[in-house]
Amino acid sequence: MSLKNVNKPETNVVEIEFTADKATFDAACDKAFKKNVKNISVPGFRKGKAPKHIIEKMYGKGVFYDEALNDIVGPAYDDAMKDQKFDIVSQPEFDVVSIDDDGVTFKAKFYVKPEVKIADYMGIEVTKTVREASDADADAEIEQTRARNSRQIEISDRAAQDGDITVIDFDGYVDGVAFDGGKAEKYTLTLGSGSFIPGFEEQIVGKNIGDEFDVNVTFPEEYHAKELAGKPAVFKCKLHEIKFNELPELDDEFAKDVSEFDTFAEYKADVKAKIQDRYNKTAEGEVEEQIINALIEKLEAEIPQPMFDAETENFVRDFDNRLRMQGLDLKTYFQYTGLDLDALRTQMAPQAERQVKTRLALEKIVELEKIVPTEEEIGEEFDRIAKAYNMELDKVKEMVDAAMVTADVSVKKAVDLIKEKAVVTEKAYEEPKAE
Repeated sequence: MSLKNVNKPETNVVEIEFTADKATFDAACDKAFKKNVKNISVPGFRKGKAPKHIIEKMYGKGVFYDEALNDIVGPAYDDAMKDQKFDIVSQPEFDVVSIDDDGVTFKAKFYVKPEVKIADYMGIEVTKTVREASDADADAEIEQTRARNSRQIEISDRAAQDGDITVIDFDGYVDGVAFDGGKAEKYTLTLGSGSFIPGFEEQIVGKNIGDEFDVNVTFPEEYHAKELAGKPAVFKCKLHEIKFNELPELDDEFAKDVSEFDTFAEYKADVKAKIQDRYNKTAEGEVEEQIINALIEKLEAEIPQPMFDAETENFVRDFDNRLRMQGLDLKTYFQYTGLDLDALRTQMAPQAERQVKTRLALEKIVELEKIVPTEEEIGEEFDRIAKAYNMELDKVKEMVDAAMVTADVSVKKAVDLIKEKAVVTEKAYEEPKAE
């Protein structure tokens, strides 16, 4: 088995010719014969007992060629490529060039990583949004925790109020005729939630348990059911239950219940600090996003489509794995969403393309800046992977290629370098205006 020649017929494409000697090919044909002879019938012989040369005479000399070629092409290719340094980014496509007295000559075509150019990547101008966590931010988050720790109290001695949780029957009519979807029994409705037609919830306020009453409303002009849009309606209602959520007091006891702190002041300070940390990480993420956008703009490379396709498949596999961790799979996801595999690939292709371009740009910067991670940094990355997948460190080192980890750490260091050298303009965060 040997490499005959190498051609580069187009950009980022390599074609090689390589051989398997006659002895290897003949042995593969004999193996294919022994595997399949039991299923071959030849007149004059019991099934499975015909000699190889008789079968070849009857069915053609190449009757066992396909299986033999499939058997030897992989090892022959691996042998031919063992001393080559191509950075291959696609599966090879194989063809048979010839079969003769010297053996078999194969051809393999594959794509290689493109030549990359990038310049002016130091001093990229970016804008960083600075947002300060406020007491109001902390209060809002604490209120959410407070609501989660509330308890529901049944009311029997007063009328319904805004904010109460009510249980009602309703039966709706337009022009005296009941309409689809306008009837329900023992329906739970929080007054003031705005989940019903405007004006509906307000007319329950003041009613007592057991009251039967009419609610008069008009459907909005933009209502989703066109046959009801803009029309007046009457709902015949009955109020069965009134409840409300009793919120705990915001005191030291509350802090002890929901956190590791002994006082409410310490708890609130911690909530505020965590919000600030989130704001800071968001700002850093936005800066990194701007830097990546700039690097992609500066990247010069003719990127072969198989690189994008392969990364798209990686995205699909990762998505499938995440679904499985939640007890789902792609088949179920497609049933829920109406998508199919091709639609999912189309959805993920832009993100995959961005990932490929980002990686190429950063790898080139690693090369240009001669970035080499330390053993300590590589060890820290292995530790991070082990913790992320809840695996033993030794197992991770057995399963994960050290060269890949080294490359990943190098790329991260390249990002840190570009961020360090970026020209950052800070601006204060502005609350989005309500529409």
